[in-house]
Amino acid sequence: MSAPEELRYTEEHEWVSAGAGDSVRVGITEYAQDQLGDVVFVELPEVGKQVTAGESFGEVESTKSVSELFAPVDGEVIAVNEAVADSPELLNSDPYGEGWLIEIRLDDPAGLDSLLDPDAYQRLIQDQG
Repeated sequence: MSAPEELRYTEEHEWVSAGAGDSVRVGITEYAQDQLGDVVFVELPEVGKQVTAGESFGEVESTKSVSELFAPVDGEVIAVNEAVADSPELLNSDPYGEGWLIEIRLDDPAGLDSLLDPDAYQRLIQDQG
């Protein structure tokens, strides 16, 4: 399973990409989409919603199960990927690209420091595999 070097990761299998200024883009990892199977529905928050690291911000439903999505950082949702809401299969076909979920304006950029680097994330998925 790939874990792109430019991203940070959570133990719940979300990825975080630093954006312009104090914003980040969030999605689920290749490992997560592989474990889920065919994604058929995604529930995402409204723009403007405050999210807290470790708390649920939405759900992904697949042919196998329903899984909660957890915020990797504290902040305000500033964008939602409507394409994923309309075409949930993007999570399976392009989890690190067109399958992104939300963008968050960080309350505190130091929140990124608690996330896993690619090597630590690879060890996590090897241990779970």
